[in-house]
Amino acid sequence: MLDAVVVGAGPNGLTAAVELARRGFSVEVFEAKETIGGGARTEELTLPGFRHDPCAAVHPLGIGSPAFGQMPLDRYGLEWLHPELPMAHPFDDGTAAVLSRSVAETAASLGARDAGTYRRLLAPYLGSWDVLVRDFMSLPLTALPRDPVGLARFGSVGLPPYNWMMRRFRDDRARAMIAGLVGHVMAPLSGIATSGVGLLFALAAHEKGWPLPRGGSQSISDALAAYLRELGGVVHTGFEVKRLDDLPPARAYVFDTSPTALARIAGLGRAYEHYRYGAAAFKIDYALDGPVPWTAKEPQVAGTVQIGPSSQEIGTALSQAAGGTAPDTPFLITAQPSLVDPSRAPEGKHVFWAYGHVPNGWDGDLTDAVERQIERFAPGFRDRVLARAIAGPAQLAARNANYVGGDIACGAASGLQLLLRPRISLFPYTTRHPSVFLCSSAAWPGPGVHGMSGHNAAKAVWRSLRRADRR
Repeated sequence: MLDAVVVGAGPNGLTAAVELARRGFSVEVFEAKETIGGGARTEELTLPGFRHDPCAAVHPLGIGSPAFGQMPLDRYGLEWLHPELPMAHPFDDGTAAVLSRSVAETAASLGARDAGTYRRLLAPYLGSWDVLVRDFMSLPLTALPRDPVGLARFGSVGLPPYNWMMRRFRDDRARAMIAGLVGHVMAPLSGIATSGVGLLFALAAHEKGWPLPRGGSQSISDALAAYLRELGGVVHTGFEVKRLDDLPPARAYVFDTSPTALARIAGLGRAYEHYRYGAAAFKIDYALDGPVPWTAKEPQVAGTVQIGPSSQEIGTALSQAAGGTAPDTPFLITAQPSLVDPSRAPEGKHVFWAYGHVPNGWDGDLTDAVERQIERFAPGFRDRVLARAIAGPAQLAARNANYVGGDIACGAASGLQLLLRPRISLFPYTTRHPSVFLCSSAAWPGPGVHGMSGHNAAKAVWRSLRRADRR
């Protein structure tokens, strides 16, 4: 009998498997797709030689992850590449704010009236990323805080809604850039803890950067799988699990799936009937015959570009998507991998992706609205498009079953569910079945390629197994 079986070979499932294998447990992973990766894959979606990331491409929480940081993933080919600027945020006047590795440069880009406010906002946390993020991402009770005072201070700023923190700033330039950072979780700006989301992404840029893996996000998954195999773990692909009996006997079953799928497979009935799925993504991957012709100079060297020139425009787009309406003027997050990694496209060509927010399960076409927004800040963009790969909610869900209705966060990151997911509990990784555990981004700390949901769930598993051994 195996010690543990993991269902799903995304970053969280692979991380959980590695953590268990490192502690001497026998582990096998079963993945429904023919290739591993989940939300961290790289494929030729458009034309030969153009290598795209179907989901995540830029990984501010990956390079700073406490889980990945204790693994020798560089030995297995993972190399982080840093663009000249982590992020740029252009405005209609042809200028742009930036999120730079330098706090001073970032502050200056926000304007003289708000530069000091930004520096003071970040100052208490600079130099403490490793401890703060380890404490924050290990909640609720998987590890005692190393710096409870620092964590409490971060919570006092981060728990209120975005609008509360924005009272500090005098001009909308700063408010818009931070609204864009909050928008990465695909939820309205008005919810609890949205200030913390923006603060965390900003701090990540200053402390660790917003890098891309050489060769694409598949490099993260491949490195995790290679490390797992070296530890004696086994990965099976092309194996769809429909019920627990499909799997070999094990002492623990760990699911890198949506709560909906876990309940169905493990026979838990309506255990997660109140779990909510949020707004969906509408994503377009582009093959381009040259770089995006941004008007402002800063986006020309940034790995990520946020498109939403005012906090009101961003807030409206996010609220519309969450409320069931596809925005006419979407807020966009875009990425330019080939600026820093020429191997992603043929010589002189580029890959580029953009996504906006739409209602869960929406079946319309946002392509024209997306490209109008890009053209607004990069006139002539459409002339450089060689090919597109368009993925609305249905296509995203078909690529990855965890993206229910196209929700790439695997559950609404709003209200209490942003902090207490998948249910209100101090032990979110356990289920009513004593041998079944959840390790996907539906559990704390939620979406992003960082492996911490898998890391935390593995702790719950090995503690359970060791208690059983003692008995």
